[in-house]
Amino acid sequence: MRAAFAAARAGLILAAVSAPLAAQSKAVEKAAATITAPDVTRRINIIADDSMMGRDTPSPGLEQTAAYIASQFKSFGLRPGGDSGGYLQRYPLVLRQLEAQRSFVEFSELNGQGTIVLPYTTSVRHWVGETKGTPITAGIVLVGGPPDPSKFPADSLLKGKFLVWLADWATAPKFGNAMIVKAMTAGMTGIIAISNRDTAEIAGDAAQASRVRVSRAGGDEEPGGVPLVVEVAQAAVIAQYPAAQATFDQLNSAAEMMVVPMADWEATVMAADTVLGTTTAPNVVGIVEGTDPVLKNEYVVFSAHMDHLGISVGTPDSIYNGADDDGSGTVGVLALAEAFGRKHAATRRSLIFLTVSGEEKGLWGSAYFASHPPVPIAQVVADLNMDMIGRNWTDTIAVIGPEYSSLGPTLTAVATAHPQLRMTPIGDQWPEERIFFRSDHYNFAKSGVPILFFTSGLHPDYHKPSDSPDKIEADKEARLLQLIFWIGQDVGNAPTKPTWNPGALEQVRQAQ
Repeated sequence: MRAAFAAARAGLILAAVSAPLAAQSKAVEKAAATITAPDVTRRINIIADDSMMGRDTPSPGLEQTAAYIASQFKSFGLRPGGDSGGYLQRYPLVLRQLEAQRSFVEFSELNGQGTIVLPYTTSVRHWVGETKGTPITAGIVLVGGPPDPSKFPADSLLKGKFLVWLADWATAPKFGNAMIVKAMTAGMTGIIAISNRDTAEIAGDAAQASRVRVSRAGGDEEPGGVPLVVEVAQAAVIAQYPAAQATFDQLNSAAEMMVVPMADWEATVMAADTVLGTTTAPNVVGIVEGTDPVLKNEYVVFSAHMDHLGISVGTPDSIYNGADDDGSGTVGVLALAEAFGRKHAATRRSLIFLTVSGEEKGLWGSAYFASHPPVPIAQVVADLNMDMIGRNWTDTIAVIGPEYSSLGPTLTAVATAHPQLRMTPIGDQWPEERIFFRSDHYNFAKSGVPILFFTSGLHPDYHKPSDSPDKIEADKEARLLQLIFWIGQDVGNAPTKPTWNPGALEQVRQAQ
């Protein structure tokens, strides 16, 4: 009788334990199912609507977007993770006005035989970077032919030099970011793009040079920040120095990228500007507290950038809606926040839902968050970042970074466990573009946080007004977000936190 009673009692205890677990599992499945294509469509039509005015950093449209996201986080029951008990985290910016009349790009032959002076008023397009009225002079490494950053020489030969890139404007948008990243990681002074773009176009841009610009306070000048990047016209250089034509012809016709150190030449960039004042830009931060009394002090971040390129005045379609870049990722953060915020869907670890601004300017918002997090950065155990996830392959997603940490096997295991989602992870399809360094996860990785970066890659509408909401493949994105939800469940509930593979973190940091 005693044995029978003990067995019955054990059965009752097992049933009492398994019933809540089953109920919780069912609740998690229901939470995943709330991520739907109609919701993706509804939200992308809000985030990327013309009323958001392209979400430039800073701009009223960006503020409107941040307010909408904060209201959504509040409605989901997320705890505020921003400043002063709110959802917004603000970081400082500096407003500057270029003094074009005092600014120029100069190429000088060291033997005094040749000098080329290109004024900002007519011949220079200033893209990014500040010189604060102090001329910057450095040696030159000339690059031409089909762009291929992997063919650069050792960084020690490039450090402190200007990369003078003979750029074909038809391919420059595709490879420009890769060139900038290479210049950053090699410690180069900056990039002077000598492009084949029409001189009238560059002159038109130069005429707008005195518009007010914005930079992150202390940002562009920090080590590893975005270098100085300017553009001049090949024709303008040749007009002053006809002998350059033969060199340009040779490089333009090269079958592969050529790197030519120009020991007899140096370049000077003088970009004078006036500081007009300061402003701020927002990140939006919401938190779902973990269920475990110990593990809730560790955090998994879901991130995307909510900013885009704003408005291009004077064009028929002037608003850069940025539906895929990165309205799609922003919608992803919202969908995941809503799902994890449902009853019994939270994980043992706490979860941070983060939308940042300034990504298009140089990863500003995520850099600020990583250095000013609402919790110690050492307690952030993973970042799952989404940038451009709503286009291209229907059943495939490129995932950057799985080879660096234990998140790689987690990704594989979760995708295998959920074949119904029809979403196959693949590796980096564009290694020459160094995508690992080009979205907000990079600032987490530099800070020691293991990352996975989800992207569907570029398309013909990239950084154009035609990146519109109607082109988002909502069903594909919803299935991908459900996959990321299950990855978050795995990472959030695992008994141990993700770990870097041996030597991987050092490899990432050495590439800065």
